Amino acid sequence: MAVLAPERADEDPHGAPHPAAPRVRRLPPPRPRRDVVALPDDRRTAWIIAAVLGALALATRLWGLAYPRELLFDEAYYPPQAEELLTWGHEYNRGYTFIVHPPLGKWLIAAGEGLFGYDSFGWRLPSAVAGSIAVVVLFRLGRRLTGSTLVGLLAGVLLLVDGFAFTISRVGLLDVFLQVFVLGAVACLVVDRDVVRARVRAAGEVAGGGFRLGPRGWRIAAGVLFGCACAVKWSGVWFLAFFAVLSLFWERAAWRDAGVRRPTRTAARRGLPGALWALAAVPVLTYLASFTGWFLGETSQGRAWAQQNPDTAYPWVPDALRSLWHQHAEWLRFHNGLSSPHPWESGPWSWLVNGRPILLWNPQGIVDSQGEQVVRYILMVGTPVLWLAFAPAMLWLLWRIAARRDPAALPVAVGIAAGWLTWFVNLDRTMFIFYMAPALPFFVLAVALVLQDVVGRPGSGGWRRRAGLAVACGYVAVVAATFVFFWPVLTGQPLSHAEWLQRMWFPSWF
Repeated sequence: MAVLAPERADEDPHGAPHPAAPRVRRLPPPRPRRDVVALPDDRRTAWIIAAVLGALALATRLWGLAYPRELLFDEAYYPPQAEELLTWGHEYNRGYTFIVHPPLGKWLIAAGEGLFGYDSFGWRLPSAVAGSIAVVVLFRLGRRLTGSTLVGLLAGVLLLVDGFAFTISRVGLLDVFLQVFVLGAVACLVVDRDVVRARVRAAGEVAGGGFRLGPRGWRIAAGVLFGCACAVKWSGVWFLAFFAVLSLFWERAAWRDAGVRRPTRTAARRGLPGALWALAAVPVLTYLASFTGWFLGETSQGRAWAQQNPDTAYPWVPDALRSLWHQHAEWLRFHNGLSSPHPWESGPWSWLVNGRPILLWNPQGIVDSQGEQVVRYILMVGTPVLWLAFAPAMLWLLWRIAARRDPAALPVAVGIAAGWLTWFVNLDRTMFIFYMAPALPFFVLAVALVLQDVVGRPGSGGWRRRAGLAVACGYVAVVAATFVFFWPVLTGQPLSHAEWLQRMWFPSWF
Protein backbone atom coordinates (compact mmCIF):
# COMPACT_ATOMS: atom_id res chain seq x y z
CA MET A 1 0.00 0.00 0.00
CA ALA A 2 1.47 3.31 -1.05
CA VAL A 3 2.21 5.87 1.61
CA LEU A 4 0.73 9.26 0.79
CA ALA A 5 2.90 12.31 1.33
CA PRO A 6 1.68 14.59 4.09
CA GLU A 7 -0.26 17.59 2.89
CA ARG A 8 1.30 19.89 5.56
CA ALA A 9 4.75 20.02 6.97
CA ASP A 10 3.46 19.55 10.52
CA GLU A 11 1.64 16.24 9.70
CA ASP A 12 3.22 12.81 9.58
CA PRO A 13 2.10 10.16 7.00
CA HIS A 14 -0.36 8.68 9.53
CA GLY A 15 -2.13 12.02 10.01
CA ALA A 16 -0.74 12.79 13.46
CA PRO A 17 0.13 16.47 13.69
CA HIS A 18 3.59 17.54 14.80
CA PRO A 19 4.00 20.39 17.28
CA ALA A 20 4.09 23.70 15.44
CA ALA A 21 7.64 24.78 14.63
CA PRO A 22 8.73 28.00 16.37
CA ARG A 23 8.51 31.03 14.18
CA VAL A 24 11.85 32.69 13.61
CA ARG A 25 11.76 36.48 13.37
CA ARG A 26 14.42 37.89 11.15
CA LEU A 27 16.18 40.72 12.96
CA PRO A 28 16.86 43.96 11.15
CA PRO A 29 20.48 44.44 10.21
CA PRO A 30 22.48 46.25 12.86
CA ARG A 31 22.83 49.95 12.34
CA PRO A 32 26.29 51.28 11.63
CA ARG A 33 28.00 52.06 14.90
CA ARG A 34 29.09 55.62 14.41
CA ASP A 35 29.51 56.09 18.14
CA VAL A 36 32.14 53.39 18.54
CA VAL A 37 35.67 54.80 18.73
CA ALA A 38 38.57 52.39 18.77
CA LEU A 39 41.42 53.19 21.11
CA PRO A 40 44.84 53.52 19.47
CA ASP A 41 47.28 50.68 19.90
CA ASP A 42 49.78 52.64 22.00
CA ARG A 43 48.84 51.74 25.53
CA ARG A 44 52.37 51.82 26.94
CA THR A 45 53.15 55.13 25.25
CA ALA A 46 49.90 56.61 26.56
CA TRP A 47 50.73 55.68 30.14
CA ILE A 48 54.22 57.16 29.79
CA ILE A 49 52.66 60.39 28.51
CA ALA A 50 50.21 60.38 31.41
CA ALA A 51 53.05 59.94 33.90
CA VAL A 52 55.06 62.78 32.34
CA LEU A 53 52.05 65.11 32.31
CA GLY A 54 51.30 64.29 35.94
CA ALA A 55 54.89 64.87 37.00
CA LEU A 56 55.09 68.21 35.19
CA ALA A 57 51.77 69.34 36.64
CA LEU A 58 52.78 68.37 40.17
CA ALA A 59 56.21 70.01 39.84
CA THR A 60 54.79 73.34 38.67
CA ARG A 61 52.11 73.33 41.36
CA LEU A 62 54.51 72.43 44.16
CA TRP A 63 57.03 75.13 43.26
CA GLY A 64 56.83 77.81 45.97
CA LEU A 65 53.52 76.36 47.16
CA ALA A 66 53.87 77.64 50.72
CA TYR A 67 54.24 81.27 49.54
CA PRO A 68 52.63 83.42 50.77
CA ARG A 69 52.15 81.97 54.22
CA GLU A 70 49.00 83.86 55.12
CA LEU A 71 45.46 82.75 54.32
CA LEU A 72 44.29 83.73 50.82
CA PHE A 73 40.68 84.69 50.06
CA ASP A 74 38.36 81.83 51.21
CA GLU A 75 41.27 80.04 52.85
CA ALA A 76 40.01 82.04 55.81
CA TYR A 77 37.26 79.40 56.12
CA TYR A 78 38.39 76.00 54.89
CA PRO A 79 41.86 75.36 56.39
CA PRO A 80 40.66 76.39 59.90
CA GLN A 81 37.60 74.15 59.53
CA ALA A 82 39.87 71.35 58.32
CA GLU A 83 41.96 71.72 61.48
CA GLU A 84 38.77 71.44 63.52
CA LEU A 85 37.94 68.19 61.71
CA LEU A 86 41.31 66.82 62.80
CA THR A 87 40.67 67.91 66.38
CA TRP A 88 37.00 67.02 66.95
CA GLY A 89 35.94 65.06 63.87
CA HIS A 90 33.56 67.84 62.85
CA GLU A 91 33.60 71.59 62.33
CA TYR A 92 33.38 73.34 65.68
CA ASN A 93 29.95 74.87 66.23
CA ARG A 94 30.84 78.46 67.01
CA GLY A 95 28.10 80.99 67.48
CA TYR A 96 29.57 83.43 64.96
CA THR A 97 30.24 81.14 61.98
CA PHE A 98 27.96 79.22 59.71
CA ILE A 99 29.27 76.15 57.90
CA VAL A 100 27.65 75.97 54.47
CA HIS A 101 29.41 73.15 52.61
CA PRO A 102 29.66 69.38 53.13
CA PRO A 103 32.83 68.17 54.83
CA LEU A 104 34.69 66.01 52.29
CA GLY A 105 36.75 68.78 50.68
CA LYS A 106 37.75 70.00 54.13
CA TRP A 107 38.71 66.46 55.11
CA LEU A 108 41.07 66.38 52.12
CA ILE A 109 42.63 69.66 53.23
CA ALA A 110 42.86 68.17 56.72
CA ALA A 111 44.87 65.27 55.31
CA GLY A 112 47.58 67.71 54.21
CA GLU A 113 47.48 69.48 57.56
CA GLY A 114 47.75 66.18 59.39
CA LEU A 115 50.84 65.22 57.39
CA PHE A 116 52.68 68.56 57.26
CA GLY A 117 51.12 70.66 59.99
CA TYR A 118 48.77 73.59 60.07
CA ASP A 119 50.63 75.85 57.67
CA SER A 120 50.29 77.08 54.11
CA PHE A 121 52.10 74.08 52.61
CA GLY A 122 49.99 71.62 54.57
CA TRP A 123 46.62 73.07 53.62
CA ARG A 124 47.57 73.65 49.95
CA LEU A 125 49.30 70.34 49.18
CA PRO A 126 46.04 68.36 48.66
CA SER A 127 44.91 70.96 46.11
CA ALA A 128 48.18 70.60 44.20
CA VAL A 129 47.81 66.82 44.11
CA ALA A 130 44.17 67.04 43.00
CA GLY A 131 44.98 69.54 40.23
CA SER A 132 47.80 67.31 38.95
CA ILE A 133 45.52 64.27 38.90
CA ALA A 134 42.96 66.28 36.92
CA VAL A 135 45.54 66.85 34.16
CA VAL A 136 46.20 63.11 33.89
CA VAL A 137 42.52 62.15 33.94
CA LEU A 138 41.70 64.74 31.27
CA PHE A 139 44.39 63.29 29.02
CA ARG A 140 42.99 59.78 29.47
CA LEU A 141 39.41 60.95 28.97
CA GLY A 142 40.24 62.90 25.81
CA ARG A 143 42.10 59.91 24.39
CA ARG A 144 39.19 57.56 25.08
CA LEU A 145 36.51 59.89 23.72
CA THR A 146 38.32 60.58 20.46
CA GLY A 147 40.42 57.47 19.97
CA SER A 148 43.42 59.76 19.59
CA THR A 149 46.36 59.99 21.95
CA LEU A 150 47.31 63.26 20.25
CA VAL A 151 43.98 64.90 21.11
CA GLY A 152 44.21 63.67 24.68
CA LEU A 153 47.74 65.07 24.89
CA LEU A 154 46.60 68.45 23.56
CA ALA A 155 43.84 68.60 26.18
CA GLY A 156 46.19 67.59 29.00
CA VAL A 157 48.84 70.13 28.03
CA LEU A 158 46.26 72.93 27.73
CA LEU A 159 44.97 72.24 31.23
CA LEU A 160 48.54 71.99 32.50
CA VAL A 161 49.40 75.51 31.27
CA ASP A 162 46.11 77.21 32.13
CA GLY A 163 46.57 79.96 34.70
CA PHE A 164 43.21 79.39 36.37
CA ALA A 165 43.76 75.63 36.74
CA PHE A 166 47.27 76.35 38.02
CA THR A 167 46.16 78.92 40.59
CA ILE A 168 43.20 76.99 41.94
CA SER A 169 45.55 74.04 42.45
CA ARG A 170 47.72 76.18 44.73
CA VAL A 171 45.16 77.44 47.25
CA GLY A 172 43.24 75.65 49.98
CA LEU A 173 39.80 76.02 48.41
CA LEU A 174 37.23 73.31 47.67
CA ASP A 175 36.64 73.70 43.95
CA VAL A 176 39.69 71.83 42.69
CA PHE A 177 38.46 68.71 44.54
CA LEU A 178 35.05 69.10 42.93
CA GLN A 179 36.82 69.32 39.57
CA VAL A 180 38.84 66.13 39.94
CA PHE A 181 35.94 64.08 41.36
CA VAL A 182 33.61 65.16 38.54
CA LEU A 183 36.26 64.48 35.92
CA GLY A 184 37.02 61.05 37.39
CA ALA A 185 33.33 60.13 37.57
CA VAL A 186 32.74 61.07 33.93
CA ALA A 187 35.82 59.11 32.87
CA CYS A 188 34.50 56.03 34.72
CA LEU A 189 31.11 56.35 33.03
CA VAL A 190 32.76 56.55 29.61
CA VAL A 191 34.72 53.37 30.35
CA ASP A 192 31.48 51.71 31.48
CA ARG A 193 29.89 52.78 28.20
CA ASP A 194 32.68 51.15 26.22
CA VAL A 195 32.58 47.96 28.31
CA VAL A 196 28.82 47.62 27.76
CA ARG A 197 29.22 48.14 24.02
CA ALA A 198 31.94 45.50 23.90
CA ARG A 199 29.76 42.95 25.74
CA VAL A 200 26.79 43.61 23.49
CA ARG A 201 28.91 43.47 20.33
CA ALA A 202 30.47 40.19 21.43
CA ALA A 203 26.99 38.63 21.56
CA GLY A 204 26.26 39.42 17.90
CA GLU A 205 22.65 40.10 16.95
CA VAL A 206 20.49 40.17 20.06
CA ALA A 207 16.83 39.15 20.00
CA GLY A 208 14.03 39.78 22.44
CA GLY A 209 14.74 41.81 25.55
CA GLY A 210 18.51 41.58 25.53
CA PHE A 211 20.47 39.84 28.25
CA ARG A 212 21.99 40.57 31.63
CA LEU A 213 25.16 42.58 31.33
CA GLY A 214 26.70 41.37 34.57
CA PRO A 215 28.71 43.44 37.05
CA ARG A 216 29.20 47.12 36.20
CA GLY A 217 32.13 48.07 38.39
CA TRP A 218 33.01 51.20 36.42
CA ARG A 219 29.48 52.55 36.82
CA ILE A 220 29.56 51.94 40.57
CA ALA A 221 32.93 53.70 40.72
CA ALA A 222 31.36 56.64 38.89
CA GLY A 223 28.58 56.70 41.49
CA VAL A 224 31.10 56.81 44.32
CA LEU A 225 33.00 59.66 42.68
CA PHE A 226 29.83 61.60 41.93
CA GLY A 227 28.87 61.17 45.59
CA CYS A 228 32.30 62.50 46.56
CA ALA A 229 31.80 65.49 44.27
CA CYS A 230 28.47 66.30 45.94
CA ALA A 231 30.15 65.85 49.34
CA VAL A 232 32.59 68.62 48.39
CA LYS A 233 30.04 71.06 46.95
CA TRP A 234 26.41 70.64 46.04
CA SER A 235 26.97 71.81 42.47
CA GLY A 236 28.29 68.31 41.81
CA VAL A 237 24.68 67.09 41.73
CA TRP A 238 24.16 68.72 38.33
CA PHE A 239 26.92 66.58 36.84
CA LEU A 240 25.45 63.48 38.48
CA ALA A 241 21.98 64.15 37.08
CA PHE A 242 23.08 65.10 33.56
CA PHE A 243 25.52 62.24 33.08
CA ALA A 244 23.19 59.66 34.64
CA VAL A 245 20.65 60.48 31.94
CA LEU A 246 23.36 60.43 29.26
CA SER A 247 24.53 57.00 30.41
CA LEU A 248 21.02 55.60 29.88
CA PHE A 249 21.00 56.98 26.33
CA TRP A 250 24.37 55.34 25.75
CA GLU A 251 22.93 52.03 26.90
CA ARG A 252 19.91 52.41 24.64
CA ALA A 253 22.23 53.08 21.69
CA ALA A 254 24.18 49.89 22.44
CA TRP A 255 21.01 47.76 22.32
CA ARG A 256 19.73 49.58 19.24
CA ASP A 257 22.96 48.94 17.35
CA ALA A 258 22.73 45.27 18.30
CA GLY A 259 19.41 45.00 16.44
CA VAL A 260 17.03 44.92 19.40
CA ARG A 261 13.54 45.87 18.24
CA ARG A 262 12.63 47.90 21.35
CA PRO A 263 15.93 49.35 22.61
CA THR A 264 14.27 51.85 24.96
CA ARG A 265 12.34 49.11 26.76
CA THR A 266 15.45 46.93 26.85
CA ALA A 267 17.60 49.73 28.26
CA ALA A 268 14.97 50.45 30.91
CA ARG A 269 14.69 46.78 31.85
CA ARG A 270 18.39 45.88 31.75
CA GLY A 271 19.99 49.17 32.72
CA LEU A 272 17.62 51.24 34.84
CA PRO A 273 17.60 49.06 38.01
CA GLY A 274 21.39 49.01 38.11
CA ALA A 275 21.53 52.71 37.32
CA LEU A 276 19.23 53.48 40.26
CA TRP A 277 21.65 51.63 42.50
CA ALA A 278 24.93 52.89 41.04
CA LEU A 279 23.92 56.48 40.20
CA ALA A 280 21.32 57.18 42.89
CA ALA A 281 21.76 54.98 45.97
CA VAL A 282 25.57 54.77 45.88
CA PRO A 283 26.09 58.57 45.59
CA VAL A 284 23.64 59.16 48.45
CA LEU A 285 25.39 56.59 50.65
CA THR A 286 28.78 58.08 49.77
CA TYR A 287 27.51 61.55 50.58
CA LEU A 288 26.12 60.46 53.94
CA ALA A 289 29.36 58.65 54.77
CA SER A 290 31.22 61.96 54.50
CA PHE A 291 29.15 63.17 57.49
CA THR A 292 30.34 60.38 59.80
CA GLY A 293 32.15 62.84 62.03
CA TRP A 294 29.06 65.06 62.16
CA PHE A 295 26.89 62.10 63.21
CA LEU A 296 29.35 61.10 65.93
CA GLY A 297 29.89 64.60 67.27
CA GLU A 298 27.94 66.01 70.16
CA THR A 299 28.56 69.68 69.36
CA SER A 300 28.55 69.60 65.56
CA GLN A 301 26.49 72.32 63.93
CA GLY A 302 22.76 71.55 64.03
CA ARG A 303 23.30 68.07 65.47
CA ALA A 304 20.82 68.56 68.35
CA TRP A 305 18.10 70.29 66.34
CA ALA A 306 15.71 67.30 66.32
CA GLN A 307 15.98 66.85 70.11
CA GLN A 308 15.29 70.55 70.58
CA ASN A 309 12.31 70.41 68.20
CA PRO A 310 10.58 67.08 68.96
CA ASP A 311 7.18 68.10 67.56
CA THR A 312 8.31 68.41 63.94
CA ALA A 313 7.06 66.32 61.03
CA TYR A 314 8.10 62.70 60.48
CA PRO A 315 8.87 61.86 64.13
CA TRP A 316 9.54 58.25 63.14
CA VAL A 317 12.69 59.33 61.26
CA PRO A 318 15.82 59.04 63.46
CA ASP A 319 16.74 62.30 65.15
CA ALA A 320 20.15 62.46 63.50
CA LEU A 321 18.67 62.27 59.99
CA ARG A 322 16.01 64.86 60.82
CA SER A 323 18.69 67.17 62.16
CA LEU A 324 20.81 66.67 59.07
CA TRP A 325 17.81 67.33 56.82
CA HIS A 326 17.08 70.58 58.67
CA GLN A 327 20.74 71.54 58.43
CA HIS A 328 20.62 71.06 54.66
CA ALA A 329 17.47 73.15 54.41
CA GLU A 330 19.32 75.94 56.20
CA TRP A 331 22.24 75.61 53.80
CA LEU A 332 19.91 75.72 50.80
CA ARG A 333 18.26 78.86 52.12
CA PHE A 334 21.68 80.43 52.59
CA HIS A 335 22.91 79.61 49.08
CA ASN A 336 19.71 80.69 47.34
CA GLY A 337 19.68 83.97 49.24
CA LEU A 338 23.38 84.77 48.91
CA SER A 339 23.31 88.16 47.18
CA SER A 340 25.71 90.33 49.18
CA PRO A 341 27.81 92.60 46.94
CA HIS A 342 31.46 91.58 46.68
CA PRO A 343 34.28 93.44 44.90
CA TRP A 344 35.41 90.29 43.05
CA GLU A 345 32.06 88.77 42.17
CA SER A 346 31.27 87.93 38.55
CA GLY A 347 28.53 86.36 36.46
CA PRO A 348 28.76 83.24 34.32
CA TRP A 349 28.77 85.20 31.05
CA SER A 350 31.98 86.96 32.05
CA TRP A 351 33.71 83.73 33.03
CA LEU A 352 34.25 82.77 29.40
CA VAL A 353 36.45 85.82 28.81
CA ASN A 354 38.11 86.18 32.22
CA GLY A 355 35.85 89.15 32.82
CA ARG A 356 36.48 89.38 36.55
CA PRO A 357 39.31 87.18 37.86
CA ILE A 358 39.90 87.10 41.61
CA LEU A 359 42.71 88.93 43.31
CA LEU A 360 44.04 86.53 45.93
CA TRP A 361 46.96 88.55 47.28
CA ASN A 362 48.40 92.04 46.86
CA PRO A 363 50.44 93.36 49.81
CA GLN A 364 50.89 97.12 49.82
CA GLY A 365 53.83 99.36 50.61
CA ILE A 366 56.65 97.20 49.20
CA VAL A 367 59.61 99.10 47.72
CA ASP A 368 62.98 97.99 46.39
CA SER A 369 66.42 99.26 47.40
CA GLN A 370 66.05 102.27 45.08
CA GLY A 371 62.74 103.22 46.63
CA GLU A 372 60.71 102.09 43.60
CA GLN A 373 57.32 100.47 44.08
CA VAL A 374 57.31 96.67 43.93
CA VAL A 375 54.10 94.90 43.01
CA ARG A 376 53.33 91.39 44.22
CA TYR A 377 50.11 90.07 42.76
CA ILE A 378 48.39 86.69 42.78
CA LEU A 379 45.49 86.75 40.35
CA MET A 380 43.24 83.75 39.73
CA VAL A 381 43.03 84.27 35.98
CA GLY A 382 42.87 81.82 33.10
CA THR A 383 45.46 81.94 30.34
CA PRO A 384 43.76 84.51 28.08
CA VAL A 385 44.56 83.02 24.65
CA LEU A 386 43.01 79.76 25.84
CA TRP A 387 39.92 81.19 27.50
CA LEU A 388 39.10 83.47 24.58
CA ALA A 389 38.77 80.31 22.49
CA PHE A 390 36.06 78.83 24.74
CA ALA A 391 33.06 80.57 23.14
CA PRO A 392 34.06 79.70 19.52
CA ALA A 393 34.89 76.16 20.62
CA MET A 394 31.40 75.80 22.11
CA LEU A 395 29.82 76.79 18.79
CA TRP A 396 32.07 74.32 16.96
CA LEU A 397 31.05 71.67 19.49
CA LEU A 398 27.37 72.23 18.74
CA TRP A 399 28.11 71.97 15.02
CA ARG A 400 29.87 68.63 15.50
CA ILE A 401 26.85 67.34 17.42
CA ALA A 402 24.25 68.59 14.94
CA ALA A 403 26.07 67.87 11.67
CA ARG A 404 28.14 64.81 12.54
CA ARG A 405 26.35 63.36 15.56
CA ASP A 406 29.82 63.23 17.00
CA PRO A 407 30.05 60.87 20.00
CA ALA A 408 33.04 62.72 21.45
CA ALA A 409 31.34 66.11 21.37
CA LEU A 410 28.15 65.09 23.20
CA PRO A 411 29.62 64.31 26.67
CA VAL A 412 31.78 67.43 26.42
CA ALA A 413 28.67 69.52 25.78
CA VAL A 414 26.85 67.82 28.65
CA GLY A 415 29.75 68.65 30.98
CA ILE A 416 29.65 72.30 29.92
CA ALA A 417 25.89 72.43 30.41
CA ALA A 418 26.13 70.88 33.90
CA GLY A 419 29.03 73.04 35.05
CA TRP A 420 28.34 76.37 33.39
CA LEU A 421 24.78 76.77 32.08
CA THR A 422 23.24 75.73 35.40
CA TRP A 423 24.65 78.88 37.02
CA PHE A 424 22.20 80.91 34.93
CA VAL A 425 19.33 79.49 36.99
CA ASN A 426 19.80 82.10 39.72
CA LEU A 427 21.65 85.13 38.38
CA ASP A 428 20.84 87.18 41.48
CA ARG A 429 23.17 85.00 43.54
CA THR A 430 26.68 86.24 44.36
CA MET A 431 29.06 84.19 42.20
CA PHE A 432 32.79 83.98 41.59
CA ILE A 433 34.93 82.74 38.73
CA PHE A 434 36.24 79.76 40.72
CA TYR A 435 32.77 78.21 40.34
CA MET A 436 33.99 77.51 36.80
CA ALA A 437 36.49 74.91 38.06
CA PRO A 438 34.52 71.68 37.40
CA ALA A 439 33.42 72.89 33.94
CA LEU A 440 36.91 74.01 32.90
CA PRO A 441 38.17 70.56 31.72
CA PHE A 442 35.17 70.25 29.39
CA PHE A 443 35.85 73.67 27.87
CA VAL A 444 39.46 72.60 27.37
CA LEU A 445 38.24 69.40 25.69
CA ALA A 446 36.07 71.51 23.39
CA VAL A 447 39.17 73.44 22.30
CA ALA A 448 41.03 70.13 21.83
CA LEU A 449 38.23 68.90 19.53
CA VAL A 450 38.63 72.03 17.42
CA LEU A 451 42.35 71.31 17.20
CA GLN A 452 41.51 67.74 16.17
CA ASP A 453 39.67 69.11 13.15
CA VAL A 454 42.53 71.49 12.44
CA VAL A 455 44.98 68.57 12.38
CA GLY A 456 42.66 66.44 10.25
CA ARG A 457 42.08 62.73 10.11
CA PRO A 458 45.04 60.34 10.12
CA GLY A 459 44.15 59.27 6.58
CA SER A 460 44.10 62.78 5.15
CA GLY A 461 46.79 64.03 2.81
CA GLY A 462 50.30 64.26 4.16
CA TRP A 463 50.74 68.01 3.57
CA ARG A 464 47.28 68.73 4.97
CA ARG A 465 47.96 66.84 8.18
CA ARG A 466 51.45 68.27 8.61
CA ALA A 467 50.16 71.81 8.18
CA GLY A 468 47.27 71.18 10.59
CA LEU A 469 49.60 69.63 13.15
CA ALA A 470 51.92 72.65 12.89
CA VAL A 471 49.00 75.02 13.48
CA ALA A 472 47.71 73.03 16.47
CA CYS A 473 51.15 72.74 18.04
CA GLY A 474 51.76 76.43 17.36
CA TYR A 475 48.57 77.36 19.18
CA VAL A 476 49.47 75.20 22.18
CA ALA A 477 52.93 76.78 22.21
CA VAL A 478 51.36 80.27 22.26
CA VAL A 479 49.15 79.22 25.20
CA ALA A 480 52.20 77.87 27.04
CA ALA A 481 54.22 81.02 26.32
CA THR A 482 51.35 83.19 27.59
CA PHE A 483 51.21 81.08 30.75
CA VAL A 484 54.92 81.69 31.30
CA PHE A 485 54.41 85.42 30.70
CA PHE A 486 51.67 85.51 33.35
CA TRP A 487 53.62 83.33 35.79
CA PRO A 488 54.70 86.30 38.00
CA VAL A 489 51.09 87.38 38.63
CA LEU A 490 50.03 83.79 39.26
CA THR A 491 52.70 83.20 41.91
CA GLY A 492 53.23 86.62 43.53
CA GLN A 493 56.68 87.31 42.10
CA PRO A 494 58.07 90.85 42.49
CA LEU A 495 57.38 93.11 39.51
CA SER A 496 57.93 96.75 38.77
CA HIS A 497 54.80 98.79 38.23
CA ALA A 498 55.43 98.85 34.47
CA GLU A 499 55.94 95.06 34.33
CA TRP A 500 52.75 94.56 36.29
CA LEU A 501 50.77 96.82 33.96
CA GLN A 502 51.94 94.73 30.98
CA ARG A 503 50.04 91.79 32.47
CA MET A 504 46.84 93.66 33.33
CA TRP A 505 45.14 93.26 29.96
CA PHE A 506 41.70 94.49 30.97
CA PRO A 507 40.51 97.18 33.42
CA SER A 508 38.36 94.60 35.27
CA TRP A 509 41.53 92.79 36.34
CA PHE A 510 42.53 95.63 38.71
